Amino acid sequence: MEDSYRHKGMRRKMLEELRQRGISDERVLKAMDQIPRHWFLDEAFLKHAYEHQAFQIGCKQTISHPYTVAFQSQVLDVEPGNKVLEIGTGCGYQTAVLVKLGGKVFSVERQRPLFLKTKKLLQKIGARAETFYGDGYKGLPQFGPFDRIIVTAGAPYVPEPLKEQLKVGGVLVIPVGEKKQIMQHITRLSEKDYHTESLGDFAFVPMLEDKNWKEA
Repeated sequence: MEDSYRHKGMRRKMLEELRQRGISDERVLKAMDQIPRHWFLDEAFLKHAYEHQAFQIGCKQTISHPYTVAFQSQVLDVEPGNKVLEIGTGCGYQTAVLVKLGGKVFSVERQRPLFLKTKKLLQKIGARAETFYGDGYKGLPQFGPFDRIIVTAGAPYVPEPLKEQLKVGGVLVIPVGEKKQIMQHITRLSEKDYHTESLGDFAFVPMLEDKNWKEA
């Protein structure tokens, strides 16, 4: 897959803008430098792939704004070897960044066309992540507990199964709210205790809920 000097130049400009906006974790910036964002977008968006915008990726979903990807990745603080649960694979861009940071990534997507398309793309670019078609509200209890959990869609509340699948000492980063979301950083302190910190306002597509969801 092509990654021209022009693309790399656009990426460096994007990274400098992220630094100016307060992204200071050089591991995150290096990972985003090594993952060409344009690979995850339709060719129609190619000229704008490194602008600070979210773009449609099908199924009424979007690829997150670069700042959002950088911010969530920075506060998630993935260490090499961490077991990471991602809720909302989408186009796979955030997934690939988490893999590049050294996470052992398990990612759930509830839109089947996106799941199938992204699974192939991640394999094609060599991003080793375990991808699943399923209900993000339920997580992946069979593979837990997880060191880190990241949710990439706006949730109306924090799903209890995700908290239960977090290791003691682990971190959950999730945007919570209806029309606009507040990014929450949740640390599991013990079997019963959690600490929650609010990290500012964001806007995400909604995390769809269907209690009767079944695999097709």
